[in-house]
Order: sequence, then C-alpha cells, then structure tokens
Amino acid sequence: MEQQLDWQKLGFSYTKTDFRYISKWKDGKWDDGELVTDNNLLINESSTCLHYGQQAFEGLKAYRRKDGGIQLFRPDENAKRMRLSCRRLLMPEIPEEKFIDACVQVVKANERFLAPYGVGSTLYLRPFMIGVGENIGVKPSKEYLFCIFCMPVSTYFKGGLQPVNFLVTDYDRAAPHGTGGSKVGGNYAASLYPHQIAKDRGFQDCIYLDPTTHTKIEEVGAANFFGITHDNKFITPISPSILPSITKYSLLHIAKEYLHLEVEEADVYIDKLDIFKEVGACGTAAVITPIGGIEFVGKMHTFYSQTEVGPFTKELYRYLTGIQQGDIEAPVGWIYPIK
Repeated sequence: MEQQLDWQKLGFSYTKTDFRYISKWKDGKWDDGELVTDNNLLINESSTCLHYGQQAFEGLKAYRRKDGGIQLFRPDENAKRMRLSCRRLLMPEIPEEKFIDACVQVVKANERFLAPYGVGSTLYLRPFMIGVGENIGVKPSKEYLFCIFCMPVSTYFKGGLQPVNFLVTDYDRAAPHGTGGSKVGGNYAASLYPHQIAKDRGFQDCIYLDPTTHTKIEEVGAANFFGITHDNKFITPISPSILPSITKYSLLHIAKEYLHLEVEEADVYIDKLDIFKEVGACGTAAVITPIGGIEFVGKMHTFYSQTEVGPFTKELYRYLTGIQQGDIEAPVGWIYPIK
C-alpha cells in the first residue's frame, strides 16, 4: 500500500522514498551506478568516513511547475561545489554529467513524492560521497561510494516565511584556512553543540563569526547571511570560511538584475548591524528566512519587524521561488527541465 502524504504538514525531516542511486569508485574509476530500493548502506567498520570524516555532501531540490512538469534549480552549480569539496578531502571527483544524470534518475524514480504545484513542498535531493573499504591509517581511502537519496520536504525553519531570532555564538563552525568553504560533515558536527545552546535559550539557531577575529558575521546556522542597508544595498559576507551558497549567489543576481539594487560581497561587522533595515538567512533548505532580531553580548538588535517580513525580503523570496517553480523566466542556464 502506497504511503499517503499530507503535503501541508511536511517539515524538513527524513522520509523513505522508493529509490536511491549508488555508484562505487574502485580501481581508479566509477562504475555505471544504479537505482536500488534498500535505504541502508553496508560498509566496512574501518571506512575513512567513520573515523576520519572523509565525506562530502550536497543539497538541491526538484520543483513541480504549474504545467505539471518537473525541473531542477542550478544542478550544475551543485556538481561544481561537490567537486571542490571532494578535491579538498582528496576524494575522486564526480563528473558533472554523472552527477546531474543521477539526480534526474532519482527524481523520475520517486516522482510520486513530489507535491503538486502550489502546495509549497519540494523534493529535496541529498547527494553524498563517503570513503569506504578497509582502512586504518590516516590517509585517503582507495574506495568510495557516491549516493543520492531524496525526500519530500517543506520549510527548514518552522513557520515558513516569518521572522525569527538568532544568537551570536562564541563557538566556531570551522577553523581559519580549514574546511569552512567545503560542504563536509565536520563543519556540521562542530555546529551541533552551539546550535543546541541557542535552541535552549529560545533562539532559532546561532550566528557564527569569523574564526580569526570574531568580529565579522560568517554564517547563520547552516545557511548564509544577507542584509539590506538603509540606502538599499544588498550585502552578503565574504570569507574563505563561508560555504559558497548557490542560493546566495542567485540572490545576488536577483537583487541586482530584478530589484535593481546595488549588491556587494563584503565584510559584515557584528558591531555595525545598524546599517541594515532587513536581514535574513538563505540556502537550499532554508530558502529565505527573515531575521527579526540578533542577540550579541546580551543585547538584542532588531530589524524590520519581529512579526512581519520586510518588503525587499518578500520580493527576493517571490522572485527566487518563482524562478524555481517556473512562474518567472529564469536567467539562462539556471533551470534543468526533467519533463
């Protein structure tokens, strides 16, 4: 009997779907890969992914259009970023065509889990690579698995498009000159404890400052930061420790070309929050999350509203989601139609 999903009540949680893709790297090459039904992996107990964190992952979504078709949003950029992450951890790179073809296979095989147009839910894809095989020394593995699974999701932060508050943490998510710019598991493991501290104090998540000076905003939980200044400039932080968010770079383009704002990647100093009238978090999972307030050293700094979304944030969200769902014409190369 097929599982019945309540599209309106989906959060951001795991759901077992019908098929996932698995490909193995061995003897210096990738096999052809295949779709399988088993959602469990059998790996050696000495695999490098278990002991030394040799793993990387991605996140992207498939969207249902009004005409019933399906499309991916900028999967080539996910493929590029994953190659960079793999390069950083000395893992074999996934060719772009293999990456996108695997995504397409997974979406097609699990189409029944993609909500109808207009419901507000999407199909989230999680590609990942792990070092496997018999290993014990601290060195790169000789074997790897590249896998993609998917699940139907709604918003990452509960409540959808409404302002939430964040706490600035003293902890770092990545070291200077470390792996902050790569999408690897260690960065997220480091964030679990400070995230829990923020949650226990009633905040949505925490804001990380630069690991060298602790004076500049870097990331907002597992998302990127952006702000709209009082003179209508769109600013997002720049740092080698920040994950290069595909959503962030899409918003930079939308802010400039669609909203005709001046845009800039620049240092965002935590003691200069007064320059912003609207701020938010952005990412594949978060989409756009308005930030109503940020607490720093015991003082809460508020922005546009604690209860309402600012006008520029609304427009950024409207254009981004409209492009993703096929309602607004996308810049060339942003959309990969599946059917």
